[in-house]
Amino acid sequence: MNVFEGNLQGKDCSIGIVVSKFNEPITSRLEVGALEALEQLGIPTDHIHVARVPGAFELPLAAKALAQSQQVDAVICLGAVIRGETAHFEYISEQASHGIGRVSLDTGIPIVFGVLTTNTVDQAMERSESSERNKGAEAARTAVEMVSLLEQIQKSHTRQSGFLR
Repeated sequence: MNVFEGNLQGKDCSIGIVVSKFNEPITSRLEVGALEALEQLGIPTDHIHVARVPGAFELPLAAKALAQSQQVDAVICLGAVIRGETAHFEYISEQASHGIGRVSLDTGIPIVFGVLTTNTVDQAMERSESSERNKGAEAARTAVEMVSLLEQIQKSHTRQSGFLR
């Protein structure tokens, strides 16, 4: 039986981060959390590529561009969509989540969903504070773990393919 499990050894990773500028007081805290986590995991700053987009709706397209650039092993999408008085919240959060998932499947590169979808600003602030609750930091760890996992699976497949030839 082969068991694959990613680890947090990221020193050889290149990571893209796409950050929504909308709700910047929150998204900037998510970005700081992600950058701090990547630093703790040993990823050099020159292996990190940051793209800033107007809002959460634009996250998937920029993530796809980074993923297809062959400069990154994973992309972290950071944003904050906060419920308001109209249906806008549902439209944006749904499109962002579907788009991010689709980019991951289309490119085969981990595209990590670090978009807060909260009912209040206070909830978003709690999830972006500089502690273990920071969802940007959590997304960064997820990205590194997924890169490691996919590398293990690919190496196993390559070894197996080599024996069949």
